[in-house]
Amino acid sequence: MGYKVVVAGATGNVGREMLNILAERQFPADEVVALASRRSLGTEVSYGDKTLTCKDIEGFDFSGYDIAFFAIGSDATKKYAPIAASQKCVVIDNSSLYRYDPEIPLVVPEVNPEAVDRYTNKYIIANPNCSTAQMVVALKPLHDRARIKRVVVSTYQSVSGTGKEAIDELWNQTKGLYVPGQEVAPSVYPKQIAFNVIPHIDVFLEDGSTKEEWKMVAETKKIVDPSIKLTATCVRVPVFVGHSEAINIEFEDHLDEAEARDILREAPGVMVIDKREAGGYVTPVECVGDYATFISRIRQDSTIDNGINLWCVSDNLRKGAALNAVQIAETLGKRCLKKG
Repeated sequence: MGYKVVVAGATGNVGREMLNILAERQFPADEVVALASRRSLGTEVSYGDKTLTCKDIEGFDFSGYDIAFFAIGSDATKKYAPIAASQKCVVIDNSSLYRYDPEIPLVVPEVNPEAVDRYTNKYIIANPNCSTAQMVVALKPLHDRARIKRVVVSTYQSVSGTGKEAIDELWNQTKGLYVPGQEVAPSVYPKQIAFNVIPHIDVFLEDGSTKEEWKMVAETKKIVDPSIKLTATCVRVPVFVGHSEAINIEFEDHLDEAEARDILREAPGVMVIDKREAGGYVTPVECVGDYATFISRIRQDSTIDNGINLWCVSDNLRKGAALNAVQIAETLGKRCLKKG
């Protein structure tokens, strides 16, 4: 007997990707229901070779359903997740609402699968921020070997992390720069994104960092180790899909680049593409549609005693969101629910 599954926010980028991945990975679901807001009622979405018609999330009865994937933003999640959880339907939430609640597990299955065991605290499991998810997949196996003291990360994040309107803005601005009279002013972003980079993701905090940067710090501590010190600079770049990160890691113990490369080659969810030649690395274009977190440019940092630099690329709609959520469900099933 398989699972009864709900995907809330099924018409959005992440919701659609969740449906795609559930079908691709042949998640053992006997029933899959697509939910959306009332304005999207009746919209059709694909699930493998099937077409689902979206139902209204308002008033939906979650009783009898095992797992609900939420990709509807924090405000709507705050309203509907407790309703689903109260009916013993486990919510796997892609918003930031519950990530920092100490009673709610924040899970990347390659890193802390045992955390799903605590799902009964509130019947909610949080999915981490996209930039954190891919980074910790790379950090954890290295941390297990040499203990990480400090991480300095600069991100190069695609516009799909903001949503469809941002994808459209990049597309239309790019075209508009070549067609007189069709210029497009910034609306989603505070500055032009076409042929530009913007060192500003989410709101600014009092200390000058942005909330996106704060998320990477807080989530790495919760998922991997609270003793890790991390500083981040998060940048939006004119790429449609795929987040990239330049990561500098300082360890307590010595770790040479050859051993780091070997460790990462064996790490779950990681693909090492690291040739010291033109094109011997992965860029966002190549990672789109793939499950892996790709690691390239592994090299020693000669400015500190125990340092490694690396380049990390992943499809943010997959590992950064939808794939990780489905992997959480798979882990929950194997460890706790045991259906299918």
